[in-house]
Amino acid sequence: MEIPESNEARQMFSRARERYTQKELAALLHYSPRHISRWESGHTPIPYALLPALRVIASRPAKMKPESKFTFIDLFAGIGGIRMGFESQGGRCVYTSEWDSYAQKTYTANFPDDHDIAGDITKVDAADIPDHDVLLAGFPCQPFSLAGVSKKNALGRPHGFECTTQGTLFFDVARIIAQKRPKAFLLENVKNLLSHNRGHTFSVIKDTLEHDLGYHITWRVIDGQHFVPQHRERILIVGFREKTGFDWDALRLPHLGTDTPRLKDILHPEDGTEMDVDDGRYLDRNGKVHDKYILSDKLWAYLQAYAEKHRARGNGFGCSVVRPENISRTLSARYHKDGSEILVYRGEGKNPRRLTPRECARLMGYPDDFKINVSDTRAYKQFGNSVVMPLMKHVAALMRPWILELKEREENAIIQEQLHYD
Repeated sequence: MEIPESNEARQMFSRARERYTQKELAALLHYSPRHISRWESGHTPIPYALLPALRVIASRPAKMKPESKFTFIDLFAGIGGIRMGFESQGGRCVYTSEWDSYAQKTYTANFPDDHDIAGDITKVDAADIPDHDVLLAGFPCQPFSLAGVSKKNALGRPHGFECTTQGTLFFDVARIIAQKRPKAFLLENVKNLLSHNRGHTFSVIKDTLEHDLGYHITWRVIDGQHFVPQHRERILIVGFREKTGFDWDALRLPHLGTDTPRLKDILHPEDGTEMDVDDGRYLDRNGKVHDKYILSDKLWAYLQAYAEKHRARGNGFGCSVVRPENISRTLSARYHKDGSEILVYRGEGKNPRRLTPRECARLMGYPDDFKINVSDTRAYKQFGNSVVMPLMKHVAALMRPWILELKEREENAIIQEQLHYD
C-alpha cells in the first residue's frame, strides 16, 4: 500500500525548490529531473523516506541572486529569449510587456517570482515604466502609415517622428525611449526590415532614432547558424545615448565550417539514452519520438505533390526534408500547420516527421530546463517567433562594457554635481 504524501514533505520540497533548480535538486536526492518534475506537478507523491534529506536541504540558506550590473526592460518579450541573453551578462529585468496570453504563460513559468507582465504596450503610459539602463525590443514590423495629422508636441518637445510612425508598434518603442532616455537599446527584427516598403520603413526608423531621439545607432544582419543548425538572418539595431566605442567588428562569431552545429545536435537521439525529457511528453517508453509527430501518408503525399507542382513552374516553394547532418531552413510561427519548412529525414521509404517542441527550443538555443507549459501548437508559434538565444548572449556581452561605462559616467556626473552644490 502506497504511503500518502505528508504535508511536511510537500512544504520541505517547496522550500528546497526555492533554493535549487530541478536538475540540482535531482542530483542532491539521487533521483532524475523527471521525478522532481512529477513531484512538483503533483502527478506522483513525494516519497516519505526523503523527508529527512528534504529537511536538511530546505534548511540551507537560499541562494543569493548575483548583484545586477545594469537594469533593462523587455518589450514585445515573447518567451524571454532576449532577456536570457542580457541576464547572462549581469542585467536585471525591471519591466516586461507581452500581449499574447499564451506567451505570458510560458514567460511566467520560466521567470517566476518576478514582476507582473504588462499586456498591450500601446495602452501603457511611458511615464509608468520604471527607469532602466537598457531597452530591449523584438518589435513587429508593420507598414508605416503616413496619413493622419502630425502632433508636433506629443512628447512635450518638438519631435516630428509621430506623424510618420503613428499606428505602428515602433512608435511605442520610440515614445518610451523619448520618455525614459535609456543609456542603450537593442532592437531585433527580420532581415527584410531593411528592404521593407522599398527601404522607407528602415529610413523612418533610422531617422527617428538618430535625429529625433538623438541616439548613436549601428546595425548588423547576423545569421543564427553560427550558434544553431538553422539558417536564420535577423537585423540587430544597437543604439547608445552617448558616443561609445561599440563596434560590431568586435563580435566574435563561431566560425562556419566543420564545427558548425548540425540538426543531429538538437534531435532526440531515439536510442533509449534520452528518457526523462519533458516527462514523456515527446518520447515513448523506449525513447522514440511519439508517432503523432510523423507525417501521415495523406499529408506527406499532399506536400510532395505541392512541391512538385511549384518545381514544375520554376518556383522554390515546397517542403524541406532535412537530414541530421544538415542545417535547416528558418523555423517560422506557421510551423504548427504542417511543419513543411523543416521535416526530419527518417530513412528511405519512411515518412518524415516534424520537430518536437523541445527540439524547436533547442533549435533556437534554449536550454533543456526551459519550461514548455503550453500546447504543441502554441509552442511552435512561440519558438518560431523567438530569437536565437545564444546570439543574444553574445550581443549582450558586446554591449555590456559600454553600458557600464555610460553608467559610470552618469554616476560620476551626479557626484560632481553634488560636490558643486555642497
